[in-house]
Amino acid sequence: MTLASRFSRRAFLAAAAAVLAAPSEAAEARIAALIGEFRALPSLSERIERISRALIGSRYRAETLIGGAKKPEIFVTRDDVFDCVTYCEVVLAAANARGADEFEPLLRRIRYRGGVVGWRERNHDFADWCAQNVANGLCRPVEFDGAVEVKKVMTWPAQLGRRTYTIKAVPRAVLLKERAQVMSGDIVGFVSARPVLDYFHCGFAMTGERGALKLRHAAQSKKRVLEEPLENFLAANRVKWVTLLRPQQRTLA
Repeated sequence: MTLASRFSRRAFLAAAAAVLAAPSEAAEARIAALIGEFRALPSLSERIERISRALIGSRYRAETLIGGAKKPEIFVTRDDVFDCVTYCEVVLAAANARGADEFEPLLRRIRYRGGVVGWRERNHDFADWCAQNVANGLCRPVEFDGAVEVKKVMTWPAQLGRRTYTIKAVPRAVLLKERAQVMSGDIVGFVSARPVLDYFHCGFAMTGERGALKLRHAAQSKKRVLEEPLENFLAANRVKWVTLLRPQQRTLA
């Protein structure tokens, strides 16, 4: 490969990264329109329900965030493609925002410790994501009788060192028995059965008729955001434990 071709390739990759990092004008208009349309709804739960529903059908894409231990973190604000975590982040930020100008600061607060954009400040582990968004007041844990402690040891990414978590989790049978405690808009984390992985997925719980629970999430297997019965997901993935966080209304003040 010649020097000129290597330079062209580097330029192409840099341009591609910039495109991935920045939403299109249509995407910016989309999130602003959703905030404007639903910000007058009286409860955060209602706003989460309406905004998350509006994004059903959006494409699934993993690894949309840009940055690394040895390369700069770029703040990504896409709302046209999602993985399971970025879907929850975008909906939570948009539902809390009083106007389009508050969306990005809220998203930074949700995704990064202290709202500081940096690879080491990013909440890489969902256990850390949960802890940080409880600490900053954007969520609170939903407590269940019968919860158990599940211990995890995380070693990847290796640059972050060894992390240990004790997760207070709800067994599947307890969740289904106490389903009346679940509210639309609760963030459900699905705890992994693997000792070296904290969670394998997350999404929003939605309540339906006669106490039925649904899961609204960005599904890798279906390559899109969708809604399905929560019990079906629990059974298909042999889920043992879950955690629930209840979003709380917070402002930037």
